[in-house]
Amino acid sequence: MTEEMRLRREVARFQAPLLHKSLIQLATSIGGFLATCTAMYAAFDLYWVALALVPLAAGFLVRIFIIQHDCGHLSFFRSRLANDVIGFGCSLLTLTPYASWRRQHAGHHGIWNDLDRRQSGADIYSSCLTVDEYRALSPQRRWWYRVTRHPLVANVLLPPFIFLMLYRVPFDMPQAWRRERRLVHLTNLTLVAALGGLGMALGYDRVAAVQIPVLVVASIIGVWLFSVQHCGEGVQWSRHAAWDPVTAALRSSTYLRLPAVLQWFTGNIGFHHVHHLNPRVPNYRLQECHKRITAFCDVPACSIRDGLRALRFALWDEARGRMVTFRQAAAGAPGRSD
Repeated sequence: MTEEMRLRREVARFQAPLLHKSLIQLATSIGGFLATCTAMYAAFDLYWVALALVPLAAGFLVRIFIIQHDCGHLSFFRSRLANDVIGFGCSLLTLTPYASWRRQHAGHHGIWNDLDRRQSGADIYSSCLTVDEYRALSPQRRWWYRVTRHPLVANVLLPPFIFLMLYRVPFDMPQAWRRERRLVHLTNLTLVAALGGLGMALGYDRVAAVQIPVLVVASIIGVWLFSVQHCGEGVQWSRHAAWDPVTAALRSSTYLRLPAVLQWFTGNIGFHHVHHLNPRVPNYRLQECHKRITAFCDVPACSIRDGLRALRFALWDEARGRMVTFRQAAAGAPGRSD
């Protein structure tokens, strides 16, 4: 038996969802989010107290997004219907259309860190240019690429805009995705009804003052978690002829080592290498699976500090076989100005 076959077999042992754990995670995540939001509304007259609870509510919302993510992979319940119902319900809290995000994310799992398939549905958080491609751009397009990949823009300004605005329209979906496009509008209508009712009961100013800060913080955290999983100095990109899913999972997706509390709130998504080895493994079994495979498989790890530094690496240098920053790319091109 080859090492690849053994690895796949070991990971497959953890792909069955456990109903009691799924239900407990669902109850603690959604229950915690609703309880925290209720406390924020109760403390609204002392708004600084309400704002102090924003990180906690955002943490629960990130965890709800991880449940939605698992439902999209059909890994949270054995039943497809249960996954879809819960996934859609979670999407009303995360403001992320369930069906379209699920289909786009499935595309990501077929092409991640494959240089020859980067444009097959990948977004800016799971794609990059090579150094040669970047240098071939016009000065204006090079400037725009740098601006959109700047950590402040890509990881602070863009995430709230994406979740609050872009996800309200089927902005990047093919016309053939009729069902997914319809469900975007259904999600919006359901949100209008739910938030409208909440606004009538509590006041629209209160609803906006509570929910928008929570969504902003959660979107920034969530986007960072997903973007950092495929970038950084040690992450590898390959041409399609040399690409294989096992090597790409171990060398092109990151094991982000987090403190226990943050690991809980982020639904173990730091074990992203395991997730890419087999997306049917539920989030609450990723750590157990990781411990099993590290007994015979080397898995590089990165810290929170490494993850923050990773945001600077935006180009793949084929000549050097590693990710580089814009400054490093410029240093390797004498006579060129960035």
